[in-house]
Amino acid sequence: MHAIIPPYLLARLATAEAPHLAVAAEAARATLATPRVYHPTRANLDVTVEGDALVLEGSPAPDRAISDAQHRETLPGVRVRGEDDPASDDVAVNQAFDGLGDTFDLLWDSFGRAAIDGAGGTLEATVHYGQKYDNAFWNGERMVFGDGDGEVFTGFTGSVSVIGHELGHGVIEHAGGLEYQGQSGALNESVADVFGALTEQHLVRQSAVEASWLIGAGIFTDAVQGTALRSMKAPGTAYDDDVLGRDPQPAHMRDYVETTEDNGGVHINSGIPNKAFHLVATALGGYAWERAGRIWYLALTGGRLSRTADFAAFAAETVAVAAREYGEDSEEADAVRTAWSAVGVVNGDERS
Repeated sequence: MHAIIPPYLLARLATAEAPHLAVAAEAARATLATPRVYHPTRANLDVTVEGDALVLEGSPAPDRAISDAQHRETLPGVRVRGEDDPASDDVAVNQAFDGLGDTFDLLWDSFGRAAIDGAGGTLEATVHYGQKYDNAFWNGERMVFGDGDGEVFTGFTGSVSVIGHELGHGVIEHAGGLEYQGQSGALNESVADVFGALTEQHLVRQSAVEASWLIGAGIFTDAVQGTALRSMKAPGTAYDDDVLGRDPQPAHMRDYVETTEDNGGVHINSGIPNKAFHLVATALGGYAWERAGRIWYLALTGGRLSRTADFAAFAAETVAVAAREYGEDSEEADAVRTAWSAVGVVNGDERS
């Protein structure tokens, strides 16, 4: 299952004994104990096929549907807002609605992709899931948002990077998928982070240099010593808290974490490819979705990646895409090679 809060963070919070975090600790335990059923999503709009391409009938526009679980752990909940409905009095409903639209805009404007499935399928979400539920997740069909415990985690609908990240998992699935284990799982998490960061940057028209590169900024309360869940710019620095501990993400292969927890460290070791993407984006400058994002997107959707691709295989594919799209000796290809070398994934002399 793809959830924004890693299990090791919830496990740490679940053992907190501080009286002022009693609610948060109980909420973390309940969140860890709640089963999440995975459902593969399906396209629901008619398309035609031209060559190898799916062509959406009609002009591209988001089709959003927001439901309210009413603090139960039953999906989908009660539908409360559709595409043509007025804004709700519920802030979480409107934030989810807007965030789905922001992600749609990134995918279409930057990559010519109509929604998650590429065929204009409905973007669905459920808010107010469970009681003080400390997570947001993609279940294969929809985004699901908890409200947080209020002591450590706030509601999750207010973070565009969280929404872009979780919907990014859906794009990854439709592109063929990356097995959620070990390095392929860390790539899955990292590419979802790329979608999350680009969604936020595209929304505010922010350049690679201007961007914070934070994933989940704003989901911690002021009680937490930290700015976000992850930093793509500086993995390992997003938080350093007495209760939650220190951000464990490495930024280089020499610090790769070997673990059986968290599906082999998928939320931890994603810091390495995250840093590589940040290096490419800032080296090229301008808007990250235009060149760096395009290279990553084409590598993901090109049909050449194995579901069990490791960092080196993904690096090789991004280098090949950059060379094919921009030229073997282009600025783009050099930036990609340099970035993967800088994080220790490939030898600096390797060429596609």
